[in-house]
Amino acid sequence: MIRVMVADDHHLVRQGIRALLEKQPGIEVVWEARDGQEALNYCIQIEPDVLVLDINMPRLNGIEVIQRLSEAQVSTRVVILSMYSDESLVKRALQNGAQGYLLKKSITEDLLAAIQAAKRGEKYVSPELAYLLEAGMAQDNAAEVDAFDRLSAREREVCQLVARGLTNQAIAANLGISVKTVEKHRANLMVKLGVQDVASLIRESIRHGIVFLDE
Repeated sequence: MIRVMVADDHHLVRQGIRALLEKQPGIEVVWEARDGQEALNYCIQIEPDVLVLDINMPRLNGIEVIQRLSEAQVSTRVVILSMYSDESLVKRALQNGAQGYLLKKSITEDLLAAIQAAKRGEKYVSPELAYLLEAGMAQDNAAEVDAFDRLSAREREVCQLVARGLTNQAIAANLGISVKTVEKHRANLMVKLGVQDVASLIRESIRHGIVFLDE
């Protein structure tokens, strides 16, 4: 029996995925999560075999959840769901530890196969993205190091909130830290990412999957 958690911020999507999976022999849906932080918390608590995770989630996005699961040494394997087929985003998800990357338009045909592959420790992507694996773009030992991967967990949180247009005061209230600490994190972000203004930060954040355009 493969124990699966479903994480998506849309209730109807979660219910649709659950209904699809519960028809499959050998699959048990053990939990649903509404945002990235909730998905992370429950994965740490119950360690399902596979987490089916929307990449565009409130609080923590899919890539951040993968990173934190790895840091916590949780054995759960992750299959990412996304409407985004951008090469850099797919590569980033797989290099950070996702076992699968599915485009939402092909979920009906590919979800079961992706979950089964993830349980076996194998990579699985939607057919449209197969060329990325064939080209070796998803290898964990790639020489390229993404600047965003050098950010601390707190810096990624601040980056996400800055890119969403929050003021320093709003970010401080959201994270429970002082405004001066927010200012320090913002300054560090600009240096680490090599950007000079918020507009550049937003562009880079979208390109690297830190924040997303509205679906």
